[in-house]
Amino acid sequence: MPNRVLFPTDNNEPLHRGGTEDPTHYFGEQVFNDYVMRTRLSSETYHSLKETIDAGEPLDSSIAGEVAAAMKQWAVERGATHYTHWFMPMTGTTGEKHDAFLQPTKDGQVILEFSGKALIKGEPDASSFPSGGLRHTSAARGYTAWDCTSPAFVKEGTLYIPTAFFSHTGEVLDKRAPLLRSVEALNRQAMRILRLFGNTTARKVVSTIGPEQEYFIIDAEHYKQRPDLRYTGRTLFGARSPKGQELSDQYYGELSERIANFMHDLDVALWRLGVSAHTKHNEVAPSQHELAIVFDPSSVAADNNMLVMEMLEKTAIRHGLICLLHEKPFAGLSGSGKHVNWSLATDEGENLLDVGEDVTTNYQFMIFLGAVIAALDTHGDLLLMSISTPANEHRLGSHEAPPAILSMNVGQELQTLINCIEHDLPLVRMNGSTTNLGVSSMSLCTVDTTDRNRTSPFAYSGNRFEFRMPGSSINVAGPCYILNTIVAQSLADIADQLYGVEDIEAAALDIFKQIILRHKRILYDGDNYAATWSKEAARRGLLRLDSAVDAVHRFIDDKNIKVLEAQNVLTSAEVMARHDVLMEHYANVLGIEARTAIDMVKQGILPACTQHLKDLAETVFACKQCGVKSEATEQKLNYMIENVDLIDERLKVLETALDEANALPVGLTQARAFSNSVKRAMEALREVVDGVELNMPVDLWPYPSYGKMLYRI
Repeated sequence: MPNRVLFPTDNNEPLHRGGTEDPTHYFGEQVFNDYVMRTRLSSETYHSLKETIDAGEPLDSSIAGEVAAAMKQWAVERGATHYTHWFMPMTGTTGEKHDAFLQPTKDGQVILEFSGKALIKGEPDASSFPSGGLRHTSAARGYTAWDCTSPAFVKEGTLYIPTAFFSHTGEVLDKRAPLLRSVEALNRQAMRILRLFGNTTARKVVSTIGPEQEYFIIDAEHYKQRPDLRYTGRTLFGARSPKGQELSDQYYGELSERIANFMHDLDVALWRLGVSAHTKHNEVAPSQHELAIVFDPSSVAADNNMLVMEMLEKTAIRHGLICLLHEKPFAGLSGSGKHVNWSLATDEGENLLDVGEDVTTNYQFMIFLGAVIAALDTHGDLLLMSISTPANEHRLGSHEAPPAILSMNVGQELQTLINCIEHDLPLVRMNGSTTNLGVSSMSLCTVDTTDRNRTSPFAYSGNRFEFRMPGSSINVAGPCYILNTIVAQSLADIADQLYGVEDIEAAALDIFKQIILRHKRILYDGDNYAATWSKEAARRGLLRLDSAVDAVHRFIDDKNIKVLEAQNVLTSAEVMARHDVLMEHYANVLGIEARTAIDMVKQGILPACTQHLKDLAETVFACKQCGVKSEATEQKLNYMIENVDLIDERLKVLETALDEANALPVGLTQARAFSNSVKRAMEALREVVDGVELNMPVDLWPYPSYGKMLYRI
């Protein structure tokens, strides 16, 4: 999600005053949810719509008029005057065009209208959205189509209707349509497996996700004084403060009163929107926090996470704060991720990634586990592509984030099972245990059969996988549709092998063993943060894609296009378009950062250094006039002279690199120039500037320091 320029106001009133009101009285009150539909629609229309939502039946367009009328009336009762088709263009943010319900009458009055046609289809101007060449700039027509599987909601006087976004020629221009296609692909293939195992009652399989959103909070006044935060979302300069996160005293620490009040209002705002905000706590770095929401079907969860990010920013502003969603706003500290907990469930409530009572005889589970293992090893580069952004480049492989190497941890219980199957040993069932803390007032604590590897980028956690590589600002629809797609392809391959076999359990066990033998290199239960893992991963032949540009370029690998087309998620043209959009986006982000760095040095840092030079020179001159020699002052003067010249030298290198990169044609070559020359020039400039900051008087430095920003909330 690109960093937006936030505008702090003087209005620090909270968004909501929830007080001690019972959340069950207002949870979801702004959502056109199942309860509202059941009470406001006719039985026939309600059940028809539910068949589409729950069972994947085609939408009956004849019910749109009744649904639209009920939706409008409900929204107006909640203060809505407008409606918008809410979509997810390839910018990474959301799009919305607000149209009023008001329609003039011949007698000069107005009526409120909202037709079924307006519900089902919209027509925003598509000309200024990135398309990667799928349409010409002069071709402005674009369409939005209602996604009834994700509920509409009212926010700030507008009825928001989740929609997909596509071009006049039918190509999708957003992230929702590929996600919905991937959900259908996964459902098709998973249902084949269930039927082969004798399940005749389940009607649908969905992927569910529960994102954990990390973020930083700083004072709005400090944000106003940092051009880099305003324009890029991260500090381009900034010396580390004396204290960082080395004491681990921030993690799960007591919430300050200001943060607690902010988090309370955030919870209330989200609960009213039907978002199940569940867990909140301080994170590892100073001024860093986390919010986790309860699992939902992937398309609903993607919408909810976009609302979470929006409400984080808006609620913070009301409290005189700023929420930073960038993956690495502060160098030398932990970055912010968005751990995506991903699972599979049937419409009957069966979690297909739950080991059950006895994993040694749960052959259906083995098949689904094997499908995930094969998918990650075969298409790991595609999954890495889905989380590779200019911002996440700074986070991965640094300060409590896994490197850009995809591996998978299944835990001790499943690894034991895998080892037994691989070597034809008797299958061993692990039982849970209890721990006695030796305190009589405390009951025995049940301990899981396996520990959780927090360093693994993709770890099994009991009944789900935790994908820890996505960055905090990303739209989770991207990695989710890739994950759904590659697992769907694995399930399709397995279903083809299982079709027609007489002994399904024996065949499943054999297939699982073959998957282990072919793909076991992806399994790793060690420390992914350790330097030794990089060497071991290379020995195994696993990809390491530290460069977002290199990772994005894997998007158009033949095997990746093939799997996306085979599962009807993206066409070849749509893949190429997304590749081009991401390459241009990378160059644009680095260009903004470079120009911001240049302006900050020229307009703030060099003038401050010049003033300090002048003060030092005058002090040295005054000492000489008095016949006093101050070696310390003269050394400081020489240091500043040398480093001001060095700043100027490296500034010119950056300007040259930027000019040369901008002169290249848009695409892979230009993106690589920004990734190599421009990025390196910025890092070299920062190195000397940060050193100078530590040798400058605090009152002369033009921008708030790390210490001020991180320890004043």
